[in-house]
Amino acid sequence: MTRPYLARLTAVFATLGALVSSSPGTAHASAVGSTPVQTFEYSVGGATMKVPTGCMFTHVIRGGGRKITYQNAGVDCAFVAALGNGFCNWRIDFAYADTDNRTYRTSRGKTHYECKIDPMRNNRPQTLPRYGKACAHLYVTGVRRVSQCHHITK
Repeated sequence: MTRPYLARLTAVFATLGALVSSSPGTAHASAVGSTPVQTFEYSVGGATMKVPTGCMFTHVIRGGGRKITYQNAGVDCAFVAALGNGFCNWRIDFAYADTDNRTYRTSRGKTHYECKIDPMRNNRPQTLPRYGKACAHLYVTGVRRVSQCHHITK
């Protein structure tokens, strides 16, 4: 593994460590979660692309109660996955559901037609009308590939 990839991997783990070890005053109202991106293949312009194991989809949310002050989701890849073409024709959506699991709002992200190894999106601060859950979804060529959710409770 070359130095740039080791440096990137070290930075990813340092960032995750910093987020998880945030101050006790904000930890109860914030959440960080990661879900592995399963290996998959897709076609772009007749070429077959493969996303190998080694990528994580991370969703960060900060705030308190129904108020979200910061929200971000993105992919970090390590090892062999960091050497690939990444994700082409991707978008990240944020969706909000009530306690009965009915989605009442979706913030659809822009579709990015370039290929990127580390797609990421921030969402605007907001106050949700209901308790329930907030989810981030990664779509590649219009197909949902991975999701990560946090419960929003009193």
